[in-house]
Amino acid sequence: MPPWDENRKRNLALRAASGLVLFPLAVWFTVLGGLPFALLVSLAAALSAAELVIMFGAIGLAGGYGIAVAGLLPVAALFGSGESLFPEWGAPALAAAAVLLLVLFLFRRGPPEAASRQVGVIALSWLYCGLLLATAVGLRERFGFGWVILVYVITWANDTFAYFAGHAFGRHKLFERISPKKTWEGFAGGAVGSLAGALVTRALLPDLGAALGVWPTLAVAAGGAVLGPLGDLAESLVKRGAGVKDSGRLIPGHGGLLDRIDALLFVAPWVYLFAALVSP
Repeated sequence: MPPWDENRKRNLALRAASGLVLFPLAVWFTVLGGLPFALLVSLAAALSAAELVIMFGAIGLAGGYGIAVAGLLPVAALFGSGESLFPEWGAPALAAAAVLLLVLFLFRRGPPEAASRQVGVIALSWLYCGLLLATAVGLRERFGFGWVILVYVITWANDTFAYFAGHAFGRHKLFERISPKKTWEGFAGGAVGSLAGALVTRALLPDLGAALGVWPTLAVAAGGAVLGPLGDLAESLVKRGAGVKDSGRLIPGHGGLLDRIDALLFVAPWVYLFAALVSP
């Protein structure tokens, strides 16, 4: 086992302190639900979209507009109807937003050759930060707060167990080309954390336990145990493309907000889909 140097100890302390603040806050807003929860998710979408845009250059008018659209997508999910994540006007509104984005770039100063990349980054922020986080709002509104708590636990238990298992036992690289520090041993530890955390959450939340049997609980956790690390790797890929180590400096011990929620961005849509499949 490699020794815990001072920098690692300090980083771990910062991570723990950040988690002790963020997790209860997220749970509280999740229990509240409705507009307060949608606004919190909207803020997270806007901040993470801003980090993504800044990674590839200055924000500017078009970038600010793009960030605002990403932030509005979770609020739009609050008005989803029936089995749809968004209301009927959602798709036409997003199409109009895309048209306006391209028009803004027509009148933006700078070399035209750079426009396509900047448009692509902003559009990615809509899908990556806005749409994926919007599923958390849809999950809360359609299926109840217990399912969103399940997303948190599957994701963060995976991250915590993977961190310690990787440090203690990590020998075999998981995907060295993208993330040199991740190991298969850490992945296995994270999977154990997701499965155990999901079972504990089911036991503690009666409504969730009534809606989800033991085997379905293990199934949704197993999917999250795979998708969470994939989300982490996907963000590492984006950061490598931008040539940065962290998406930002917003959260002590974690870097940017996108660094903190990258796995959750992949887990939330999966749990939403799973809930839609198993719920009557």
